[in-house]
Amino acid sequence: MKNSICFLLIVLIFSSNLLASETRRDQEMKKFRPSEKSYKWADKQFKKMTLDEKIGQLIHIGINAQYLAQDSLEYKELMRQVRELKVGGVIVFVGGLYETVHLVNRMQENSKIPLLISADFETGVGMRFFDAVNFPWAMAISATGNADFAYKQGVIVGRESRAMGIHQVFAPVVDVNNNADNPVINVRSFGENPADVAKFGSAFSQGLQSQNVLATAKHFPGHGDTAVDSHRGLPVINFSRERLEKTEFVPFRELIKSGVGSVMISHISMPQLDAEEVKPLKVSTKASYTESEIITENTTIPATLSTKIVTDILRKDMNFDGLIVTDAMDTSGLTLYFNPAEAAVRAILAGNDVLLKTTFPDEMIRGLKEAVKSGRLTEEKINDAVRRQLAWKHQLGLIDKKITPIEGIDSVVSNSEMRSLTNEIAANAITLVKTETNVFPLAKNKKLFFLGITNGDDKNFISNTFQRTLRANGYNFEVVVLDERATTAEINNAKNKAAEADIVLSGLFGRVRSGAANSVGIPEKAAEVLRGILKTDKTVVNIAFGNPYLLKNFPDMKTYIVAYGDMRSLQGATADALSGKIGFKGKLPITVGNYPIGTGLK
Repeated sequence: MKNSICFLLIVLIFSSNLLASETRRDQEMKKFRPSEKSYKWADKQFKKMTLDEKIGQLIHIGINAQYLAQDSLEYKELMRQVRELKVGGVIVFVGGLYETVHLVNRMQENSKIPLLISADFETGVGMRFFDAVNFPWAMAISATGNADFAYKQGVIVGRESRAMGIHQVFAPVVDVNNNADNPVINVRSFGENPADVAKFGSAFSQGLQSQNVLATAKHFPGHGDTAVDSHRGLPVINFSRERLEKTEFVPFRELIKSGVGSVMISHISMPQLDAEEVKPLKVSTKASYTESEIITENTTIPATLSTKIVTDILRKDMNFDGLIVTDAMDTSGLTLYFNPAEAAVRAILAGNDVLLKTTFPDEMIRGLKEAVKSGRLTEEKINDAVRRQLAWKHQLGLIDKKITPIEGIDSVVSNSEMRSLTNEIAANAITLVKTETNVFPLAKNKKLFFLGITNGDDKNFISNTFQRTLRANGYNFEVVVLDERATTAEINNAKNKAAEADIVLSGLFGRVRSGAANSVGIPEKAAEVLRGILKTDKTVVNIAFGNPYLLKNFPDMKTYIVAYGDMRSLQGATADALSGKIGFKGKLPITVGNYPIGTGLK
């Protein structure tokens, strides 16, 4: 009896502490806004600024960092944008990790007002820097069913970001991915259930902001149910406000309630929210992301430029008082319909605070100045955006520390704590959707053949971790990896090795590639090889190292595993699950063909 009472007391104390911890976390997140002190600093700074300086603050440029000599044209141009255009921030893309920090430090040294530095760290620092470790994609994390993983990931991503001098992260993606043909969101989303997306997105943003790093919910008003990539064209979501409130808006409302500091607006046409028609330009400015463009006729204004969406819905109806950032201003969803100057003016008029990543900052600044001069754009409108941005810079600690020391980075980024969490998430995410009997663990006395199929230019190394782990687990096998450029000889070799094998492992690396025409599919010639193998009586184990929806294109698949990405942790966990070292623990956060959300065989 005594033992039962003691146990009950322990449970009650633990539950009470857990509840108190969650309550404190909620309270802390609701307070994540610039303090009164930050706004006082902003007001003091604001009074000393010229109109040119204010307009410059609205522009945030992008860099792909590499070594640059100080007398090089590229370096001089960057410093011109900092000194003369007085840009307000920088978003960092692919580059060397140390080179990025060093170049950003140089830009900070040359900036009168500290620059707000941002990055798309949806999967952590490794998303942009290949020498760092990646977390699994958001969909893999939701496949674990454990939102605490998302919170812990947010904490570590925040810590890594601070170590690199980055104060705003453009994550989490809270688009509800309920369109299997979505070419750009896919595994970047937490899934198709709005409540789950809200839960995991809130957890991630709270973890991130606990490290005094600004989280950004994207891509408002929702990019999940589109079949067009906004890097290539203007997606149209022709849904009623009622439908949007039930699905797309749910995560955004929840994250705003839980204290997210920033929201990113997407280049998406929503005719039932704003019916203003737009026409393609006769001569468009080619977007920097894409190899080809999709022109949509008879469409309506992108959400980015819509006052009805940005101000009336997000600011007023949803009561969002944080920082509003546009999606990249050089994507085709915008550049096909508006020149840089006009896009900038309309974006500020709509209610955005930051104009992110333009190829033509001078044109945008010129357009904004002319709009103020003509009276089309009031200086008060600019003041509101600049004051909010300045307050955030103070709140995020940029005034006291804008230069980032290099020395401590390698003790924080991709350290053992981060790697351990990455592997734990992966081990709980791998999902067995369907299978033949007696396939797992794979028999070591059978002849195996691994057929890899990739939609990238990486066939020589993309599956290395999977192969290495499977071999370490005691398996021998031959390998052929096919891509878009596969020759007839390579295709015949793959067919011959498959014919000789007892078990074929097909690794499908159809991964999200923004701006690409076949962004989540696999090359057709290689797909035909796989279809031929599936028509035989071979045991074929199919693994989606990326797009989880590929099953619908191959109805003959009898065994199907979803790994949700090509990260080393996910490849290693998949090999361990095939070997029987760990179990299949994940459950689908989406519907895949005839397999509903929640499917996951043990």
